[in-house]
Amino acid sequence: MNIIERMDPLKTAVIVLGAAGKMGFKVTEQVRNDPRCSLAGALDIKTSGKAGLLRALEAALGTADVAIDFTDPAAAVAHAALCARAKKPLVIGTTGFNARQLNRIRKASGTAPVFLSPNMSPAVNLAIAVARLMAARLPDFDVRISESHHKFKKDAPSGTALNFKARIGEVYKGPVPITSVRAGAIVGEHTVLYAGPHELLELTHSAQSREVFAEGALRAALWLKDKRPGLYDYSDLLGLKNI
Repeated sequence: MNIIERMDPLKTAVIVLGAAGKMGFKVTEQVRNDPRCSLAGALDIKTSGKAGLLRALEAALGTADVAIDFTDPAAAVAHAALCARAKKPLVIGTTGFNARQLNRIRKASGTAPVFLSPNMSPAVNLAIAVARLMAARLPDFDVRISESHHKFKKDAPSGTALNFKARIGEVYKGPVPITSVRAGAIVGEHTVLYAGPHELLELTHSAQSREVFAEGALRAALWLKDKRPGLYDYSDLLGLKNI
């Protein structure tokens, strides 16, 4: 069943959506163990069905300060609409959105703050900014992206790899192909390769545990809770917009 706990009014009340999933479980643990937070709800469609989850979310939003979503694209869009109606912040770590779904999330962010990041690791978001800077300074190099994840990951390329490509594409005019591997229990690895005529440079980020994403999601939630409506990501939180 969905879990809604008694909250401490002096702490940030957090709802976790997709709490029965691998990432949702980690985020729920992170919230429970953080002295700054209380768990306003641990909700999942597997335990209540779509309609039941939406009812539980609507009820929990009345006393929550922020919600964190690790579900699927269609569900995350519906959750964003409810959070917007309640004017409550939402952190989205879900990936695999199509253009229409992203437009609906942008619309929701006009009413309530939304933090959308395909990767909640602060370090990988810094790496994306550095990758963009490197591409700008090495215009004559070939640029290639490779990414590897566990065999159960549904989307390929990963949202993080697409983010690398999008940011690099802002300053680099050549093709930037992505190679994806789905195997074993790989948490997540991304490499950007820069190949020149006489030298080779690689920028790699390797996640060792899902804990880093759970910690990053909670960090984003605590940062977002007092922000004005708008669409934010880790480049805002880390001050990377001008890199």
